[in-house]
Amino acid sequence: MLRARHKDLHPLLKIAEWLLISAVCTALLFAVWYLLPLNRASVGSLLLLQALQAIALFIIPPFIVAYLWSEQPLHWLHIKQLSDISSQQSDWRLVLLSIGIILTAVPLINCLVSWNLSIRLPESLSALEQLMRQMEEQADQLLQHFLTYNSGAWWVLLLNLLILAILPAIGEELSFRGVLQNLLSPQSSHLSPFNIHLSIWTTAFIFSFVHFQFYGFIPRFLLGAILGYALLWSGRIRFSMIMHATNNALSVLLFYLGTYVWHLASAELDALGTQHTRWLTALCTPLMLILLYLFHRRCSNLTH
Repeated sequence: MLRARHKDLHPLLKIAEWLLISAVCTALLFAVWYLLPLNRASVGSLLLLQALQAIALFIIPPFIVAYLWSEQPLHWLHIKQLSDISSQQSDWRLVLLSIGIILTAVPLINCLVSWNLSIRLPESLSALEQLMRQMEEQADQLLQHFLTYNSGAWWVLLLNLLILAILPAIGEELSFRGVLQNLLSPQSSHLSPFNIHLSIWTTAFIFSFVHFQFYGFIPRFLLGAILGYALLWSGRIRFSMIMHATNNALSVLLFYLGTYVWHLASAELDALGTQHTRWLTALCTPLMLILLYLFHRRCSNLTH
């Protein structure tokens, strides 16, 4: 009876319902947070908040709305197929391709970040530009606190991989590709202007925008589109999660290795693929496109 009232809602009403449920879950999270006897200014407690926020805002709401809107919620979220179209061996090939796509995309992403950072708004929008740069700096400072917590102890690296790489990858893929892209896809009928490609790029735009880090908007937008096509081609959200987690984990690992093992400045690692190493972008970008093609072809072969 409960599902009957919700599953036939217009997609825009479903989006509103999903956002409302997310807001309620987040409000409950902060209520619990303020009741806990913690030093809320400490880095450890902020890491805990980051983990709880990923769970409450991005992981729990998709499962709730999938239950309300579908008789097979795990199938609706592309977590589980009604009939498994591939063998375990094929899954591992797609996993390796997923990781390879992100690894070879790193120089291109760095190149796009560098170009994105060079963008200047008109003089009339200088106040907005200053605000955007301040937000970017604050986000970077918080990330630095997380990554340098307890002077690079090995267990902090594992904690950061879980909280900064794996949980956000799972949650954001469930929310953006699992829910939003699903609702904007042609199968959701009522949104006739949307074809599958428009739904992927619209979702990628929103995915990048809601991070509120505007000087990383373009590379994140491109990454969101790649993740959207990974879901479209494979029909399973696990592969977009693997790509997303690989991208996040690379940032955490490279910072750790660069700071505590190789003793390099983070700017040197971020410059990989730019300036005098642009040849890496020219080399790796075609490789990334080849791996994307192989991923697409593998998925197509499995469905025929």
